[in-house]
Amino acid sequence: MSASAKTASVRKQTTSMLSDALEHYIDPYNDQRIYWAKEVTFDYASAHMVRVDYMRFAPLNNSVSGIEKGDFFCYEIKSSVEDFNSHNGHNMLGDFNYYVMTQDVFDQVKERIPAAVGVLCPSGDGSLKSVKKGFRQNRTRSMAEMLLMMWRSSRREIVKIRKAAHDSSEI
Repeated sequence: MSASAKTASVRKQTTSMLSDALEHYIDPYNDQRIYWAKEVTFDYASAHMVRVDYMRFAPLNNSVSGIEKGDFFCYEIKSSVEDFNSHNGHNMLGDFNYYVMTQDVFDQVKERIPAAVGVLCPSGDGSLKSVKKGFRQNRTRSMAEMLLMMWRSSRREIVKIRKAAHDSSEI
């Protein structure tokens, strides 16, 4: 295996590990009252499309005003310094925004992380810990757009699962 193939394999494994840890961090008990989606795409089919790795919506409560006062959390996974240095995946569209990366990557890029953006790193037990607190930012997207894009991405995952279940039942 070539060096670049090994590097790609390690990055893929790291991304998978960070994604699994983040999903558990966002929704540790598989609770239907936790609203989240992965690969949430905005401005689809435009020259300025952006994709947020993971998004979570946390309403204040389930009243109309509680929903309208809710917060969006955006998470971008960075599996390596090279990944961080790329121009892709720095889509901080939420009220609170976080990078998810290994401690080693954080140690190398921490001076370049914006002040309001938080960072989560794996701890020894596979869970995530906050190594840099995120602070509220002013969102530039409407709540309706944010919720619709989350819903569309979540729906895509449901359709994939149903299709896979249907395909396996035909065997």
